[in-house]
Amino acid sequence: MSDEGGDKPLKVAVLGCGSVGSQVVRLLTEQSDDLAARVGAPVELAGVAVRRLDAQREVEVPAGLLTTDAAGLAGREDVDIVVEVIGGIEPARSLILTALEGGASVVTANKALLAEDGPTLFEAAAKAGRDLDYEAAVAGAIPILRPLRESLAGDRVTRVLGIVNGTTNYILDKMDSQGAGYDETLAEAQELGYAEADPTADVEGFDAAAKCAILASLAFHSRVTAADVHREGIADVTAADVQSAKDMGCVVKLLSIAELRTDPDGTEAVSVRVHPAMIPRSHPLASVRGAFNAVFVETDAAGQLMFYGPGAGGSPTASAVMGDLVTVARNRLSETRGAGESAYADRAVLPMGETRTRYHVAIDVDDRAGVLAAVAQAFARHDVSIQTVRQEGRDEEAQLVVVSHAASDAALAATVEELRTMDTVREVTSVMRVEGGEE
Repeated sequence: MSDEGGDKPLKVAVLGCGSVGSQVVRLLTEQSDDLAARVGAPVELAGVAVRRLDAQREVEVPAGLLTTDAAGLAGREDVDIVVEVIGGIEPARSLILTALEGGASVVTANKALLAEDGPTLFEAAAKAGRDLDYEAAVAGAIPILRPLRESLAGDRVTRVLGIVNGTTNYILDKMDSQGAGYDETLAEAQELGYAEADPTADVEGFDAAAKCAILASLAFHSRVTAADVHREGIADVTAADVQSAKDMGCVVKLLSIAELRTDPDGTEAVSVRVHPAMIPRSHPLASVRGAFNAVFVETDAAGQLMFYGPGAGGSPTASAVMGDLVTVARNRLSETRGAGESAYADRAVLPMGETRTRYHVAIDVDDRAGVLAAVAQAFARHDVSIQTVRQEGRDEEAQLVVVSHAASDAALAATVEELRTMDTVREVTSVMRVEGGEE
């Protein structure tokens, strides 16, 4: 490793030169004087690892800095900081471990890896006495991880509710504003570049689940993985669901929800889930439009806080990477390291069946006497209290729309299962959670 302090430059290796990596390289180059002033020493680009040397790139990189040997670059003795923006599990995990074992500090934007195997990386960083910073892994340019880890470290976070995937928010926002169906809106999002050709990671909730795990781990000082997060995507959200939400004064959003739940005996556990939900239009998250992200945090002392901004894209994400890079570089000069993993609380993750929320249930029924009473009895048998119920349509178009008070997911599932066996029920057409209002 290079000597730290004085005017000797800190050397930075960038692994990956896609939309984010290329913007990191641009900022390192264009803002070199400002970075030196902010850090306290020059910051020098040592190399950029790429898959193909001859690929077209958004930013021109001097040929002498390009290499296809990512492992060699990550393990170079003269490199002080490694920026990993390759994504995925491997080779990113091995490269980060190589960098830490070699004595480099690491900045990463890799949400999938952190959500799957963060503890391995944090333990390696602690052993090496180096930083592992990852602000860019959640919500792009929005500073949310550092506030959870540092600004709110003296407070007790009770809930983190967020829109953390721009693709799904764009689709649901267009469905709400235009009344369009899911399939046509997805196709439009793909044409405009808001959705990938294969949108599975976004629309099925995998991306949001990884971010939810990271947020929960930081907020509740417990190890939470993506596998712990209950996940539902937006593919089954219909124009009728969106219209029904409008009729209730709500909007449909794909929400990432991490909550601290306390049993009557005082035992605390973590609830983590990603799913579409109706939220009141009066809620701050309801106004998040297009591909923007927002995270709503509730704490004991600070109360309610919201963090809002662009959640993806090369430049916004690179901004978060650069913020971490400056912090890590300063720590190198002062021969210190920032806060590592905080998992002291070691709270268990609740099964989804024990999670409590309200529900909106649309039921196609026979239009005859006694149907409403029979449906209400089915809810009562499973201890699901009804808040409101209304009938829409007549004859073959008859439908009951029920909104419940807060109930467990298991109780609601049992209720829906019974409804589907009833002679007077033709179909349970929609079940959607209702968040953000009074329980």
